[in-house]
Amino acid sequence: MNNLEATSIDHVNMKVKDLEQSVKFYKNLFGFEIKQEENTNKLDVPSKIIGNDTIKLCLYEVHNMSPEGGIAHFGFNIANFNQVIEKCKELGVEILYGGIVDWEKSKSIYIVDPSGYELELGEISGGGL
Repeated sequence: MNNLEATSIDHVNMKVKDLEQSVKFYKNLFGFEIKQEENTNKLDVPSKIIGNDTIKLCLYEVHNMSPEGGIAHFGFNIANFNQVIEKCKELGVEILYGGIVDWEKSKSIYIVDPSGYELELGEISGGGL
C-alpha cells in the first residue's frame, strides 16, 4: 500500500487562555475571520473556529492552559513577508531572537501569541526544502 499523500496542514486545534483576546490577535495579525462562532466540542468550553480559505484554527478557551512541553512552534507561510516586521511593530507584538532568522533558503521571524504559543512567520514555505 502506498503512503497517504499529505499536501498541507488542514487545521490546528489549540487551547487558549482567553478566547476573545486570541481571536483578536489572529484577526489583527493575519486578517483571519470567524468561520464558526461556537464549535460543538467534547471539551464543553467556549470555542470558535477562525481562519481563511486555507488555514483554520480551532480555539478552545481553557484559562489555566499552558503551551509548555508540547509544540515548540508552528509556522505560517507569509506571502507578503516584507511587511511582517512593520505589522508586528504596529500591533506591539514582540519579535523574538533578535529579528529575522535565516534558515535554509528562507527567512523567518518568531513571535508569541496571547496564550504563549510560539509562531514562526516564514518567507518561503518549508524553508524552501
